[in-house]
Amino acid sequence: MAIALIDANNFYVSCERVFRPSLEGRPVVVLSNNDGCVVARSAEVKALGVAMGTPWFQLQKLAKQEGIIALSSNYTLYADMSNRMMAVLSSFSPVQEVYSIDECFLDLQGFAQVQLHSIGQAARARVRQWLGLPVGVGIAATKTLAKLANHVAKKRPEYAGVCVWDDLPTLDQQRLLQQLPVSEVWGVGRQLSTKLQAMGIRTVWDLQRADPARMRKRFSILMERMIRELRGEPCIAMVEIPPPRQEIQSSRSFGRPVVSAEELCEAVSLYTVRAVDKLRRQGSVASALRVFMHTSPFQTHLPQYYGTKTITLGHPSQDTRVFLQAARIALSDVYRPGFTYAKAGVHLLEIASANARQADFFAPAEEQARDHRLLETLDRVNARFGSGTLQPGVAGLQAPRGWAMKRGNKSPAYTTRWEDLATAKLG
Repeated sequence: MAIALIDANNFYVSCERVFRPSLEGRPVVVLSNNDGCVVARSAEVKALGVAMGTPWFQLQKLAKQEGIIALSSNYTLYADMSNRMMAVLSSFSPVQEVYSIDECFLDLQGFAQVQLHSIGQAARARVRQWLGLPVGVGIAATKTLAKLANHVAKKRPEYAGVCVWDDLPTLDQQRLLQQLPVSEVWGVGRQLSTKLQAMGIRTVWDLQRADPARMRKRFSILMERMIRELRGEPCIAMVEIPPPRQEIQSSRSFGRPVVSAEELCEAVSLYTVRAVDKLRRQGSVASALRVFMHTSPFQTHLPQYYGTKTITLGHPSQDTRVFLQAARIALSDVYRPGFTYAKAGVHLLEIASANARQADFFAPAEEQARDHRLLETLDRVNARFGSGTLQPGVAGLQAPRGWAMKRGNKSPAYTTRWEDLATAKLG
């Protein structure tokens, strides 16, 4: 059995560089919502010691000294480039598990061991040629080892971006495991790493040699699986279709303080529309909605308030209009005048499959069919012309909103808007 883990290098930065080649070789960071803190770093920025999550205002001096270029996050671009990358990689295996926006597992079962390195090289080259994105490839007998092999492929130049774990001599495998800290193991977070180190388990090698049964008693069955995976025993299956989310959230911090009920209503309505769009895309319905809003915990000189309200629907739904009505009821109950609001959001709760829901016996069949056609039309238009092309008027116009997130240096939507399509100049 062989599993490949393919992971894009510095994904957000790499997406920006595809359309702005002048950024190659220069220190680049991508900032979070409202241009707050660093969420992606180029290799040049990592070499300067800038940590993930560093507030941008703390980097002003270093940015001037080193010429760091800061870009606002462009999640529409990143999501589309991710979809394209996954489509390209799916051609290498009929079984693909998309693990995150920038990485996926491929089941390479059936390929001979001698073919695996060539497959890794071909996948890496195709993504680079077709999309302009650099990726690393790790191939091993288990998911956990494939993750480690990917880490080695990306961090050690001698592997040229592809590491097939079982191609390495046993002594080289042992040396690498002894050099890698236990925190590099897939599933070992900061808290677990601290506990393991307190037990004397400091490297991946130490964890691989630990007794699985004893560690299961000390921790859980997940720890036993982790150790067995490190020993080359597959314990974590491929998941081709991710399970539907059991809770969907849409929220944002405001670009400026918001005080009026009208602006809060517009924001909450927009977040509701986005959340219900996600609900329909995964083929689900929800039975409850929660609205929340709060002031900034950092502005301690101002009055503080956190409000939340949950509305239970009479019947599971995926109709935007139903949720908008519930959101307005919740908002009217939770809003308090006299406060300066920094963030608001919407949660959809009690999510189930749309196929499993019971029919609404109180609504005429003709009316239900009409509503279904309306939602299908809405989704088709937005899928073709871009999210938000058609939406309820209560969510506001596409014109700039004063409360919207600050994204002062956001790149165009190169791949999803005709107006933003990049142009090539000859001569």
